[in-house]
Amino acid sequence: MKTIACFLMVFIGCVASAQQSPDFKSMRFDEDYSTVNDSTFGSKWYSRMKHLNLSENRRSYLSFGGDVRYQYFYVENENWGDSPEDHDGYILSRFLFHADLHLGKRVRFFVQTQSSLAEGRLDPSPVDQNPLELHQGFADFGLLENPTQKTALLLRIGRQELSYGSQRLVAVREGPNNRQSFDGAKAMLKVANFKADFFYTHYVRASDDIFDDESNDSRQFWGSYFRYDKIPYIGTTELYYLGLYRESVAFDSGITGNETRHSVGMRLANQIGGWRYDLEGVYQFGRFAMTDISAWTASVNTAFRFNSLKFKPEIGLKTEIISGDRDVTDDKTQTFNPLFPRGAYFGLAALVGPSNLIDVHPSISFNIAEGLDWTIDYDAFWRFSEQDGLYAPNASLIYPAGDSGEKEIGQQLATDFTWDANAFLSFRAEFTWFKAGKYLQSVTPGNDIIFTGLTMQLQF
Repeated sequence: MKTIACFLMVFIGCVASAQQSPDFKSMRFDEDYSTVNDSTFGSKWYSRMKHLNLSENRRSYLSFGGDVRYQYFYVENENWGDSPEDHDGYILSRFLFHADLHLGKRVRFFVQTQSSLAEGRLDPSPVDQNPLELHQGFADFGLLENPTQKTALLLRIGRQELSYGSQRLVAVREGPNNRQSFDGAKAMLKVANFKADFFYTHYVRASDDIFDDESNDSRQFWGSYFRYDKIPYIGTTELYYLGLYRESVAFDSGITGNETRHSVGMRLANQIGGWRYDLEGVYQFGRFAMTDISAWTASVNTAFRFNSLKFKPEIGLKTEIISGDRDVTDDKTQTFNPLFPRGAYFGLAALVGPSNLIDVHPSISFNIAEGLDWTIDYDAFWRFSEQDGLYAPNASLIYPAGDSGEKEIGQQLATDFTWDANAFLSFRAEFTWFKAGKYLQSVTPGNDIIFTGLTMQLQF
């Protein structure tokens, strides 16, 4: 631990005086270092790490990078008192390292390893711990490129991350310790402001040993995603179809069977001055065991930032309605499946998942100083249907409906401070209090949850 800390301090000291800050992306393969030269980042060795030239025209090059994250969490009354009490807390660490090889403009190979460890965590899940794996390993082939007409067609084959829209349904799962990936192929077409993706993949299942993650034939994922930017008065419009096949699935009905689910959705997003909004609706259909699927969700996320005021306060309001099963004895399954969401859906505490849910979520945030933000948010949760239970972010059932006719799940009050110390290093401190509502009091001990978290993250 001390060796790593010393390495981080030396590294930060070497790059903090960079002439130009790198533009790190959530998905690291989206970064472009094609124009970097020896003096771009102030440090010659760091510039060469981001662009190690392999050809005279500088179109063939090798780039390296990584991400180191440490988190400490303490939870009081985990699972509302149903889990054994841990008085010491636990530490999550994640190491991501990648190499990006460009052979001209048409061929590219990207490899990324991931090591996610949980120290002091009682019975860690695959979301918390995955010792060492090939997280991504794919090849890109540029089939078409016409800069004049702003047209490009790219084919990606191999293990890769997927992320779309606001990450409600398809995400890299950055919040939890172990990010998720898929094995398959994706074709990406871009024409001016229009983008279209077509993909077919198998979910990569995390396992306990080293380099043993493999494609999961029992969970297949495919779809198409269309996006049009810079539409007058609207901003961005997204239309999509997502298909999912899963084996041995269980919902609150008590039935276990295979699921083939189709999701069609639309998203509108824009920012005009201090205003921003994000509207999305999804309908799902298909078959689960011997029942027909008919599920849906609608969400509104809007905010206004007062840029002329001190600390630039931003007031936001999110609300979602997410369907649940109204009658477990009929031939319909109405529980919404969030597919592969971002995990920490309602904060790092990640106590409730987006199925069978009504959520009202006001918030306020302040830019206290350069790089330092403070956010306070409040969540109120209810079950959409009293005949359906409470689900986790991964759509697994936490508690069944039971005999409780209560819909109130609870209320959550959270606050966090985020500090970007420089372009490479950031810190986050979060506190969450979840007050158990009448439904949770009827199916659990009903204790209130206290959750605290500290995060340090270095990207390079």
